[in-house]
Amino acid sequence: MSGFPGALICVAAMALAGGCASRPGPPEAPIIQPASGSAAAATAARLDALLPIDALLIGEQHDAAEHQQIAQQVIARLAARGLLGALVLEMADAGVSTAALQPSASEEQARHALKWNDKAWPWTAYGPAVMTAVRAGVPVLGANLPRAQMQGSMDDSKLDVQLPGPALKAQQQLIRISHCNLLPESQITPMTRVQIARDISMAHTLSQAALPGKVVVLLAGSGHVDRHLGVPQHLPAEFKVSAVRLRAGNATPEKADAFDSVWGTPALPATDYCASLK
Repeated sequence: MSGFPGALICVAAMALAGGCASRPGPPEAPIIQPASGSAAAATAARLDALLPIDALLIGEQHDAAEHQQIAQQVIARLAARGLLGALVLEMADAGVSTAALQPSASEEQARHALKWNDKAWPWTAYGPAVMTAVRAGVPVLGANLPRAQMQGSMDDSKLDVQLPGPALKAQQQLIRISHCNLLPESQITPMTRVQIARDISMAHTLSQAALPGKVVVLLAGSGHVDRHLGVPQHLPAEFKVSAVRLRAGNATPEKADAFDSVWGTPALPATDYCASLK
């Protein structure tokens, strides 16, 4: 739909005044339409089965390209149906947003607005999802804990009581494993606090972005959307959420009830993520 916001303004003006003057400047880029094909159809069917909800939490494996493709398909389908309220990202810090951009904004403008770190999060992987939301006139919001706040979180003992005791222990164990069992034990508690603070930051951004009748989408690593350990623990009780894990075939199985739905994707080549650290 070319020039979507402008088209709505024009329709209103025609109803009131019988005409609509042309807008100056280049036409806005069209909304990116949902992909076609059997894979996209399967994603659409799984998405529709989760609705209606206030928020959809998509937990991905960051090096699985198919996971970012699925995220883009979900965002495109919600946007095409007028249901997308916002796209919230782990990949950008809380406080940045594309809300001031026009749907015709360039990718460079979107990257600048989000202060995008391409070395940490390749734009080639995440740009399509971001630009699908931008083209739809929907804000993309950073949600991760800014680096400047990490040291304060490490020292904040109040974060130790933000999870139930068993969940806190489980989160601490995941910190050990995700750091290849190479972290000194003295660093486990501070690093767990940072993880909890990141989840709280994402939850805050999600809840602030909520709109009646719309779906706010969070795209983050799967650990952040775990119902027992992650973002869902810090959302209002009345907030209706579906947590989806995108799981590559060779990934570690999840615990029961950790996610509302698990969408399988083909296995990735075996990778020793700890080899370079060791």
